[in-house]
Amino acid sequence: MSASGETAGAPVAAAARGATSDGITTRGLIVIIALYLVVAVAAPLLAMFEQSLRTYAFQLQDVEVQFQLPDGTWGEAHTLAHWQERLGTPLNDGLRPSERTRLQVSKLISKADRKDVELFRLRDMSEDKGMLLFDGTISTDDAWREVERSSLGKVLVRPISHVTLDNYLFYFETPSLRGSILNSLIVSLITMFIVVPLAFGFAYAITRSCMPAKGLFKTVAMVPILVPSLLPGIGLVYLFGNQGPLNTLLMGESIYGPIGIVIASVFFTFPHAFLIILVALSISDARLYEASIALRATRWRTFWTVTVPGARYGLISSAFVVFTLVITDFGVPKVIGGGYNVLALDIYKQVIGQQNFQMGAVVSMILLVPALVAFAVDRRVRRRQVALLSARAVPYAPTRNLRFDTTMLAYCALVSFFIVGILAMCQLAALFKFWPYDLSFSLKNYDFDRMDGGGWDSYGNSLRMAFYVAVIGTVIVFVGAFVVEKTRVFAGGRWLLQLLAMMPMAVPGMVLGLSYIFFFNHPENPLGFLYGTMAILVICTIAHFYTVAHLTATTSLKQMDREFESVSASLKQSVWKVFGRVTMPVCQPAILDIAIYMFVNAMTTVSAVVFLYRPQTTLAAVAVLNMDDAGDIAPAAAMGMMIFYTNVAARLLHAGAGRILGRRSQAWRQRG
Repeated sequence: MSASGETAGAPVAAAARGATSDGITTRGLIVIIALYLVVAVAAPLLAMFEQSLRTYAFQLQDVEVQFQLPDGTWGEAHTLAHWQERLGTPLNDGLRPSERTRLQVSKLISKADRKDVELFRLRDMSEDKGMLLFDGTISTDDAWREVERSSLGKVLVRPISHVTLDNYLFYFETPSLRGSILNSLIVSLITMFIVVPLAFGFAYAITRSCMPAKGLFKTVAMVPILVPSLLPGIGLVYLFGNQGPLNTLLMGESIYGPIGIVIASVFFTFPHAFLIILVALSISDARLYEASIALRATRWRTFWTVTVPGARYGLISSAFVVFTLVITDFGVPKVIGGGYNVLALDIYKQVIGQQNFQMGAVVSMILLVPALVAFAVDRRVRRRQVALLSARAVPYAPTRNLRFDTTMLAYCALVSFFIVGILAMCQLAALFKFWPYDLSFSLKNYDFDRMDGGGWDSYGNSLRMAFYVAVIGTVIVFVGAFVVEKTRVFAGGRWLLQLLAMMPMAVPGMVLGLSYIFFFNHPENPLGFLYGTMAILVICTIAHFYTVAHLTATTSLKQMDREFESVSASLKQSVWKVFGRVTMPVCQPAILDIAIYMFVNAMTTVSAVVFLYRPQTTLAAVAVLNMDDAGDIAPAAAMGMMIFYTNVAARLLHAGAGRILGRRSQAWRQRG
């Protein structure tokens, strides 16, 4: 080969090596992120489904017992089923056994039958063995084991597991459990029918009137997102409880139950519905209103023929979002639900109260059904709404109308008073010495280290976890969205990654948290060392909020012209060099939005982590729950307000960082 040929071939070979390196890196990242989502979402859900099918039963006919006779010989062998039948009492007091149920052999044989017997021997005749526990050791064969009279109480019988549908049959045959489905549907539908019109009116006032202080009202409407869902329940207890100043407004009814659940749910779901409807109303085409005026249609007719049809997809979508949020929420019914059972609360009661993990898994699978249906419908509606967004609509500009503007101002002030009123009550409750007997102000409720359920360490843990979730989650989500949206290798892997990224949105937090117990706590799982650590809280929280962050990132990436990739490819530039020098600066606002979204939700989340924390990793939102359980309601309100102020500070920091970084990386948006 000539010298010139070697010189010309070198860049080509270097470009080929670069392309190969890019391909390997991209494939590696797709595999790593997909593997994370499999471990963090898919595998735990599969483990929970398997547990929901697992039932436990005692097979006493497979355990034989012999008594040593006074002459030293062994008597006739009888099964435990024989002795239990002679005893004549219900097995396990008539309760269904679970994985953790154990029976003492000494209590299955009457005292009269084992009187004067000093030595027993037992053997496990079951097919798979493992029915007997001799002082903590599981039986593995059918050999006889001798047990002295004094040690018989230490021999336990374990239930044997089977894979059946019995757990589901039991659930639907039990009225108290089955009633939770109806209760959940009732409060979710009532809340939905209250919140959607309320949010529509608020968004309508913002987009269709010339009232003052629109920015202030929009800020107030978003406040509930910054607090855990437990906090409005606490505020309502102070306002409408037995000692509350507004108790008489309930006309003899109690705030503990469906009334309290609905009011508190209206509070925390309002901003979600408001945001969706606000977007839907903002994209209305002003030319339709001009045509309506030209046709001399009344305002009322214009409202029903132009405004409502234009926002119908937003209304439907917001309705399903509110329905899903309420039916999957755990915090509100836990604080103010009283004896009114709902599905999410049943999971907590089955797992924490009764240690019946299999029934908790059954309730979780049932809770997945409405969440999946709502998710599927919402996805379908949102796709159609995108098509509406692509139309060349002329932005609507409202005109002044004193009467209408004043009415809208009064309406927004009333709704804002409701939101701020609950929050102000929580703050006052945190500052009062002893409600309602000593209303002098004090900071003693902020002395969390002296309260049951969590101290200042919990608050520190929440800050640490939220920081880790914001940083690590943003990196994983944005890189994952980039390889899906902007690379062209490993099509199958990218499709799988996109599918896995959509899964978390349909999974309620309680369901995800419970599935982690089954998956990470399994003795054969090599990742079991993560259980009870801060790492598992971070993994779970990132997975819980992955989908919305992923959609935010892909939406931002789709705004970038594909010419960037084409030009960089023609210049033989690495994909990852373009990612660092072009993609990240252009998408900097979206990256910051993902980070603050992750941080705020990590500070307020309860449902996904309530099964996973340990004393050394207790979180602030969980501390609110524990303090409320312990009767320390004022300190619980104080901790809730600390979460609120932290999220406000984070929002302000986010706004400042966005402005500073925007001057450096977003100046191009101002050109032209």
